[in-house]
Amino acid sequence: MADWTFLTNHAHVLLCLARDPYIRLRDVAEAVGITERATQRIVADLAEAGYLERTREGRRNHYRLHPELPLRHPLERDHAVGDILRVLDNGSPPTQGAA
Repeated sequence: MADWTFLTNHAHVLLCLARDPYIRLRDVAEAVGITERATQRIVADLAEAGYLERTREGRRNHYRLHPELPLRHPLERDHAVGDILRVLDNGSPPTQGAA
């Protein structure tokens, strides 16, 4: 069987950040199954596109998501990122501070 999933690594990273806005990128990388460097690139992509903001709090980063933004692909633009996050997180909204 081929190793593939329905969601991209970008979606997996965003889901991790929605569940825990203070998670370390090392822990995100481990959860997603990618390198820490790949995780850093994905977070940079998401921040550049406006889907999240990073702020430094002490020695940790805090990630604030913008779940109201639309998905990027033309087939999905009528849905917001938050719609996907809610479905994948058992219907609960992104964690406090993540939205």
